[in-house]
Amino acid sequence: MVSVEFIDWGLISYEEAWKRQTELFDALIAAKISGGVYKNQVVFCEHPNVYTLGKSGKENNMLLGEEQLKAIQATLYHIDRGGDITYHGPGQLVCYPILNLEDFNLGLKEYIHLLEEAVIRVCAHYGVVAGRLEKATGVWLDVGTPRARKICAIGVRSSRFVTMHGLALNLNTDLRYFSYINPCGFMDKGVTSLQKELNKEAERHEVIKLLENEIKSLLKYKQIDL
Repeated sequence: MVSVEFIDWGLISYEEAWKRQTELFDALIAAKISGGVYKNQVVFCEHPNVYTLGKSGKENNMLLGEEQLKAIQATLYHIDRGGDITYHGPGQLVCYPILNLEDFNLGLKEYIHLLEEAVIRVCAHYGVVAGRLEKATGVWLDVGTPRARKICAIGVRSSRFVTMHGLALNLNTDLRYFSYINPCGFMDKGVTSLQKELNKEAERHEVIKLLENEIKSLLKYKQIDL
């Protein structure tokens, strides 16, 4: 049976996390090509203030210049995932699955749907009703109303059905940092966090365990016996 290892890197710079997950991603692809041994891994972490712009993103969705970014102690990276611009920072749970989707009988679209479903279930645990917004990847609240707001961004890169990057779930995030961008390219949608919705702090380790269990459950359902 295929197994998945879950790891917590804690607070780590975006640059270092990108380097480390790229190494894991490249190693998994190399092992897959050569028929070698590899691990499917899911990494949890947090980053200091950083904005990431996906390969299809628009520069003008970053509303600040270089000096202004320095003033708010944030950095900007152009990266190789899909999607537009998003923010990562303290109080946000980032999840980077490095998986061979063929081990789980998953296509890329199904995989993104699975990540969304895992977050939707975690939100439900706290009594927060979340769902999907048509033509907008991620997890949203009050879908179909003028109050629609995003609680989780998702952006993925895949090669040879191996994935990297992943999701960013707002727990106790300073939402002011989203006001400096058009999040994921949207100019008419809000952003929220579990803390804002619950009116109390979300416990990071508890959310990690819940998300880990939901990902395990959903992957197991799609797993292939080897």
